[in-house]
Amino acid sequence: MAVVSQVYFAKGRMASHQVGKVRDAACGHSPEGVILLYHPHPADPDETTMPAADSAHLLVRAARGEPVERAPVWAMRQAGRWDPEFRRVRDGAEFFAFSEDVEKSAQASLCPRRFGVDAIILFYDITTLPLAMGLPFALQPGIGPQPDRPIRTVADLERLNPEPDPVSYGHIRKLLKRVKEILAGDLPVIVFAGSPFTVATYCIGTGKHMEATRRFAAEQPHAWDGLLERLSNATAGFLKTLVTEGADVVQLFDSWAGLLTPEEYGAWAQPHHTRILGAVTGVPRILFVKECPYLDSMAQTGADVISLGLRHDLGVAQARYPHLVFQGNVSEELMRTGTPEQVAAATQACLRVTDGQRHILNLNHGVGKETPVANFEAYIRAAKRV
Repeated sequence: MAVVSQVYFAKGRMASHQVGKVRDAACGHSPEGVILLYHPHPADPDETTMPAADSAHLLVRAARGEPVERAPVWAMRQAGRWDPEFRRVRDGAEFFAFSEDVEKSAQASLCPRRFGVDAIILFYDITTLPLAMGLPFALQPGIGPQPDRPIRTVADLERLNPEPDPVSYGHIRKLLKRVKEILAGDLPVIVFAGSPFTVATYCIGTGKHMEATRRFAAEQPHAWDGLLERLSNATAGFLKTLVTEGADVVQLFDSWAGLLTPEEYGAWAQPHHTRILGAVTGVPRILFVKECPYLDSMAQTGADVISLGLRHDLGVAQARYPHLVFQGNVSEELMRTGTPEQVAAATQACLRVTDGQRHILNLNHGVGKETPVANFEAYIRAAKRV
């Protein structure tokens, strides 16, 4: 049976009298207003490879689906330009030079600690891995990461090592070690990788421009499939190395796969999610696909935690997939444009949906650079007001 939820709400900044609407809208309904979730054959919870390592960390216990005293809270892009302390640490440095400076990137990763987050995610970029594979990138202002020599043909794939030596991303390994030294067990450390589809779009120079990506895949099918395969293999190795060296949680990011058709998603995204998450064991695995309409497909990848966008209802998702933990899904737009009172109300509303169980509090995607510090503070305070 299909489960349908429907709601309509206005986008943009909300006045104080609209906080009641926020309670309904900020925790997981589509701006378009229609959500259709179905799962004809729910996955067997016994088939999920749950992490075996012991941990007292709240976020790790919640990610395993254990009963917890409250939902843990963190935010994607919690270390970023919205935070004046982060900007002070970066001090105008070029992005890749900054991210490769272990001491500076460790300080940046730890900036959110002062707000009371329940986990630290390391500060680096998803293009770290293709760079280690042999494809240099530069960050173009207003555009994003651009490859030095975009992949164009099957012959170009030979430049990409599908099994990069861990030495080639040694600064990330050193960053993990340094952050864990400073934390001394106080908080868990999250590491991440970009999913092959999203990273592949950057490798061919198309990024979020889906039509350009589709043209490339149609004109160079062998190069496209080969690129996804190489990235999939390298991503699994990268995350396995970081888990071996002490990471507590992994998150696989797919920024653009939510824009694909069902057929494309089934060919270019889901198989690689499943392969990578199946290869990485021993710690909780989070899958994030930005505003993905294909929740049923996400639920079948072997992820322990699914990060939800606003197009899905958190309560419906929990009821439909009781073997999974869900992450999310306070509105990033509200965090960026609302008041602290509205953010607190939305956060509390999100927590009431799950009663703090099988839930990791987060946003529908990363913290925007215009986000007021007071709003982030309100988000964390409300999360801990049990």
